[in-house]
Amino acid sequence: MAAITVRNIEEPLKARLRVRAAKHGVSMEEEARRILREALLPPGNEGGLGTRICQQILAANAGGELPLPSRTLPRPPPDLGPAEE
Repeated sequence: MAAITVRNIEEPLKARLRVRAAKHGVSMEEEARRILREALLPPGNEGGLGTRICQQILAANAGGELPLPSRTLPRPPPDLGPAEE
């Protein structure tokens, strides 16, 4: 991962970044990364396959609970026959 330092940011801009980060529940640094990704990554390249699947699942269940699988009894252990000596 690369690091970047941004100097001479105007106070009002920094304050808006702080408020936006607070609204999203993340740090100012994470919010800046999100803004850069949104602005610079081509559409459809927001992450790997796992990220896209997760986003689709969460979007399909927005505001609701994820369905829980039904519970079943565990299957019986296999019969391995008599122990050999």
